Amino acid sequence: MAKSSAARKGATRPIHKSPTTSKSATSNQQSAIALDRVIHERLRLGIVSALAANQRLTFNDLKRLLQTTDGNLSVHARRLEEAQYIACDKSFDGRVPRTEYRLTAAGRRALEKYVAHMQSILKAVRD
Repeated sequence: MAKSSAARKGATRPIHKSPTTSKSATSNQQSAIALDRVIHERLRLGIVSALAANQRLTFNDLKRLLQTTDGNLSVHARRLEEAQYIACDKSFDGRVPRTEYRLTAAGRRALEKYVAHMQSILKAVRD
């Protein structure tokens, strides 16, 4: 395929910066990127927040509270378990399986760090 005359001459297109892009806007974007991606997902944030307010919640309690499906809750809870932010305890109540979740110390620290990070982003946006 033949190159255009601009490509043959090594010409590049100029990069135009948006007039509204400022140093603080770039800093805010970088701060947002640095958020804990494990917690930042809406349903996972809901799980961690609910467990921060309650010592333990069953799978069904979380499902009802977060208004989600079994599969969706299961996938997101497993991701939080893998990150060691929550712990899962399985038992039986008679013949009925019972799954309970609790927030770990690492999960509580991660949530506190996440909330502080969000507060700093909001403060920077307001200033």
